[in-house]
Amino acid sequence: MVLDLSPSLFTKMVSSRNLEMTGYQVASYTEIAAQSHFSFLEGASSPEEIIHTAHALGYRGISISDRDSLSGIVRAYGAIREIEESERCLLKLLIGATINLIPSESSSYTENEALPLCSLIIHPTSVESYGNLSELLTLGKSRSQNGSTCLIIEDLENFQEGLCLTALPLWPLPKRDTSIEQLFVKLRKEIGALYEATRHRSVLFSLGLFRSFTHLADSFEKNVIRLARELSIPLVATNIPLSHSQERKPLQDILTCIRCGISIQKAGYLLNSNRERYLKSSDEMCHLFSDLPMAITRTNEILEAASQFSLDQLTYEYPHEVCPSQESPKDFLRRLTEEGAALRFPNGTPKRIQNLINHELALIHELQYEHYFLTCYDIVRFARSRRILCQGRGAAANSAVCYCLGITSVNPVEIDLLFARFISKERNEPPDIDIDFEHERREEVIQYIYEKYGRDRAALTCEVVTYRYRSAIRDVGKALGLPESIVDSLAKRSHRWTGSTISRSDIEALGLEHDSIAIRNTLLLAHQLLGFPRHLSQHVGGFIISEQPLSRIVPIRHATMAGRTIIEWNKDDIEELGILKIDILALGMLSCIRKAFEMINRQRLSHNESEIALHSLPREDRDVYTMIQQADTIGVFQIESRAQMSMLPRLRPQCFYDLVIEVAIVRPGPIQGNMVHPYLRRRQGKEKIIFPDSRVRAVLGKTLGVPIFQEQAMRLAIELADFTPGEAEKFRRSMAAWRRKESVVTQFVARIVQGMQSKGYSNEFIEQCCRQLRGFSEYGFPESHAASFALLVYASAWIKHYYPAEFAVALLNSQPMGFYSPAQIIDDAKRHGIRVLPVDVNYSSWDCTVSVLPQQDSPIQRNTIRLGLRMIKGVSESDGIVFSRAVNTYGKFTSLSDLWNKIRRIAPASSRRMLRKIASADGFRSLGLSQRDALWEIRSLRSTDAPLFEEIRGSTLQPFLPGLSREEATFQDYLSTGVSLRAHPIEFLRNIITKKGGISTRELHTMAEGALVCVAGSVLFRQRPGTAKGVVFITLEDEFGMTNLIISPELLQNHQPIILYSNIMFAEGRLRKIGPMTYISVKALASLDDASPCRY
Repeated sequence: MVLDLSPSLFTKMVSSRNLEMTGYQVASYTEIAAQSHFSFLEGASSPEEIIHTAHALGYRGISISDRDSLSGIVRAYGAIREIEESERCLLKLLIGATINLIPSESSSYTENEALPLCSLIIHPTSVESYGNLSELLTLGKSRSQNGSTCLIIEDLENFQEGLCLTALPLWPLPKRDTSIEQLFVKLRKEIGALYEATRHRSVLFSLGLFRSFTHLADSFEKNVIRLARELSIPLVATNIPLSHSQERKPLQDILTCIRCGISIQKAGYLLNSNRERYLKSSDEMCHLFSDLPMAITRTNEILEAASQFSLDQLTYEYPHEVCPSQESPKDFLRRLTEEGAALRFPNGTPKRIQNLINHELALIHELQYEHYFLTCYDIVRFARSRRILCQGRGAAANSAVCYCLGITSVNPVEIDLLFARFISKERNEPPDIDIDFEHERREEVIQYIYEKYGRDRAALTCEVVTYRYRSAIRDVGKALGLPESIVDSLAKRSHRWTGSTISRSDIEALGLEHDSIAIRNTLLLAHQLLGFPRHLSQHVGGFIISEQPLSRIVPIRHATMAGRTIIEWNKDDIEELGILKIDILALGMLSCIRKAFEMINRQRLSHNESEIALHSLPREDRDVYTMIQQADTIGVFQIESRAQMSMLPRLRPQCFYDLVIEVAIVRPGPIQGNMVHPYLRRRQGKEKIIFPDSRVRAVLGKTLGVPIFQEQAMRLAIELADFTPGEAEKFRRSMAAWRRKESVVTQFVARIVQGMQSKGYSNEFIEQCCRQLRGFSEYGFPESHAASFALLVYASAWIKHYYPAEFAVALLNSQPMGFYSPAQIIDDAKRHGIRVLPVDVNYSSWDCTVSVLPQQDSPIQRNTIRLGLRMIKGVSESDGIVFSRAVNTYGKFTSLSDLWNKIRRIAPASSRRMLRKIASADGFRSLGLSQRDALWEIRSLRSTDAPLFEEIRGSTLQPFLPGLSREEATFQDYLSTGVSLRAHPIEFLRNIITKKGGISTRELHTMAEGALVCVAGSVLFRQRPGTAKGVVFITLEDEFGMTNLIISPELLQNHQPIILYSNIMFAEGRLRKIGPMTYISVKALASLDDASPCRY
């Protein structure tokens, strides 16, 4: 089927009509039924595109009425507000939704007739009726697990008060084997029942008319007009736009095919017959309905009624926390804060802290946020009562109140943080508190919130899952009917680093013609589909809690994860409307630290030593900082990546605040603002630090005159340009969204320049400041956030230094988390002198464990690690626990049959499949069984389900089974556990590598800077930072360690398949060194995948 690329049919029709009719004047028209791409896989334009087009066309009003959803209305609302910031805007947004009502079970419709013949467009006219619409959608979604809506006419009767309702007969008709006359008999019954059920309580009831210019359209329109006359229902005109421009018709066809799971060749009548379903001008619509002027008038009557409601009328109220009798929320929050301050400062609260507390509490009371802070306090209290490690971060770490309440752990005075970054009266926006919890136990906290507030008052925000290039190519290619093999090849050629394009050479390398219409259409339409919503998912942890039922503010639906519900708005939507959110986040490192402390404290108590905790770790330990300076930080929170490890030897952190800077400096903002190298040069004494005056020194002194943090950008605006703290926060926010609000940023920058000039600063200094501040528009890091993370950096580094075995085990038992795989964690532990023992059914628990050696003289405890059954792929925790229980109850296993009998006493349903998984991982060593012997014996184990055949099987003689070679055993280890204690895969390629002139990573440290070297290794990571100007960094590992490859954009272009997909690489280039880190500027490379006996 050829995609319709013809001009608008309406344009042709207009030319054949005499539009200058005598006495006819063009009236204004309101589009009541536009659908955006939040009518998932139906609309072909964003809400913003529709709003901007409507404004450009001079509309007075437009409705975004997405199918079964209010997901796009906040974006449309925000688009109008954005227009109003720069120019006069008369456009009014009508909130709406389109639903289908199915006949109720009591209806006389047969199952074959259950498909509705009309849609219902709903527009609220007040806050109350908006709540009715939201609750109606929530009810419909509660009956479905996939986000669809299931509603019957009787549902509408309970929620119709104050709604404008428009029944819109579906076209094309859903049943083509029935005549229009027969269908209209049924349609009359359907609409008549709907009208009778709602006419007395709804505000306006209308019958929608759409002119489609298709076959049988005249007959259809005449029947709709006749139906309106017979039922005395006013007609209303609509074009039901599915896009803002007719140029989106091909994309809309593709969306239909994707939605229906059909190729375009078979879509037939599912597709619109022409390009008319776009947002036409008011003049075009008035001319189009010149024979029915009252249908145009009706659109404005709906506008008049529905525009009485706007989203800014929504009143959100935070839930009222229960306070002790005789105490107001204000007094209760003050008492909790002062009690917390007494614990934080046992020698007395410093005057500066007390002043901060008084200032913050006064502002919190003025803005009526007491209940919000009390809720956060209660959530943290609950977590700690369950011994769940947690810590607040982000802007909340700027608050002395949060610190005293125990929500955050950073003393805001020690770091000199800025409260206006958190709460500002001028900004008139709610605070945002982020709290990290152990990732394995966060669900306990989530369910506590649901239990306390109820599912009608608490839900997670959603995350809009959008199309990326690879998924777009797959769906578009399938919709266009391309063979699956071609679609798969094209999708695999796309990569997040190569942008939203596939080169001509890539296409030709697949044996395809670049100029093929099918290929060109696939790539073109996939590009247009980028960023379109696919579905709604749940946010990582943003919770909305409300005093009133949340479903009256926004529809709620089931999340895919059991026990979770989500709202239809994402974090940006709720921020736009000023709705409070608490982020209940999961952090793997907190799980790791808690598990490490548990192991460490068991040892310490056995030696009569005091327990340690996060807040009681020895501070500023010189040996810990020495380890950090040497970039010995695999597994350490936030400073384990290649970029961070290369920074550590240059920055050489020596105190806690250095860690704060380290966390923040390897970020796009400082890099884009050209702040990194000046800071390092000044820190190393290679560049003089000059401050124009004491005001600049006060702001930038602790970062050597270079602004690194968002708070510093705000302080500069306050000190140098006389911004208020609230204005400075607005400036920070506009910088973060400068692409959308560039005019606002320009105004702020102009004011800063003017303020600095008035204070006598040089033009050179002003330009330097503006350039650095611009860096924050990409990604400026908040100091409060960096300080919170730095606490965990230090804690994890301290544990790694003094208890390396416990740290490695805690990391292994907290997977998945962090930057490195279990194999790299284990290799790092072995490099630190830790003995690692394999999985064994007699000695392994479910978790990896530490075998504590006799008390050692050294402060560094080098204990032994025993890998746990959790390492074996396909073995569940419940299976693993059975073995531990059996050993503890009945003693060690003496044979495989003894094991089988013992575990079946504990768990009768135990399966041979589980034993085969353990045998493949060589987990029966203590029974004297090799992998092959164990697998053979498992076949002969008796089962109660088939005794006859088991007797036959049990009589089979044990054959001689040769053991696996070292290479085969290593390969099997990686298949079974992802780890091998026998060898590294590169070890088996060492002879090949040596013959090619390659050396090991260990030998790199003996080579001179700039030497031409060849290395080979397995690929651990590929990175292409947005700040690296197209450079790719690849980390290789061999049996001795790691090195990093620097790949130029030119090399990426010429060797893309190898760089993107090869598992084992051979690279040649010039050696560079940064402290203990080695880099190779690659000049040539090749893949060794085919040479490896262990392709894992």
